[in-house]
Amino acid sequence: MPALTIPSRFCGPPGSGNGGYVCGRIAAYLDGQVTVTLRRPPPLATPMAVERGGESSVRIHHGRTLIAEAASSPGSPALEIPGPVSMAEARTAAGRARYYSDPVFPACFVCGTGRQLGDGLRIFPGPVAGRPLWAAPWTPDPSVTDASGRVRPEVVWAALDCPSGIAAAEAADLAQDTAILLGRMTASLAVLPAAGDQYRVIAWPGERDGRKLTAGSALLGPGGQVLAAARAVWLTLPRPVLALAAEGAS
Repeated sequence: MPALTIPSRFCGPPGSGNGGYVCGRIAAYLDGQVTVTLRRPPPLATPMAVERGGESSVRIHHGRTLIAEAASSPGSPALEIPGPVSMAEARTAAGRARYYSDPVFPACFVCGTGRQLGDGLRIFPGPVAGRPLWAAPWTPDPSVTDASGRVRPEVVWAALDCPSGIAAAEAADLAQDTAILLGRMTASLAVLPAAGDQYRVIAWPGERDGRKLTAGSALLGPGGQVLAAARAVWLTLPRPVLALAAEGAS
């Protein structure tokens, strides 16, 4: 089976792939809904071996290191959200997350403030006033679409990734020297968005269990319909440890 390579454009933490994008690329090896578990930071611009485990699972290796594994997971998450968020609310909330006072990953493909239009997704969520929801508007760029003009599935996975992490971290009120990394993600994509149309991404926190934080996220269409939804497990770790992990992935 051909190797999996993550282009450098789709980075998350320095030297490694954006977790949601990587999960989406891996999910494409399986049919239906898939749960992807990241075991190590995925390296960029580096071929990784793909090992199938029958029709319903796959494992990704870099040398002898297990990077990720995925399995079919029918039935969840349902395309349900805690409540609607208008475009006006999303625009008002955008960029107001505490995260943006000192971004850990300014070069992230999804939420990085250092990425330009047409390069990164520039999804900058913030809290919706009076509700346990985070939201941001998103207008997909043609560079992330297929020949039909629809956003590629792995990019939708990416769009659902960072907002859920920001919601989870801020709801947990993590210390400033604590960062998070995506550990597991399950996504359900009903309709792929089109380039140039205006959408909104929303996210909401779940439970905390030690180092694990859970969160949900969804992509809403122009009329408020749910086009895609995901649930994620995030892992907390000190920022210095994160820096060492990134060095090991590069």
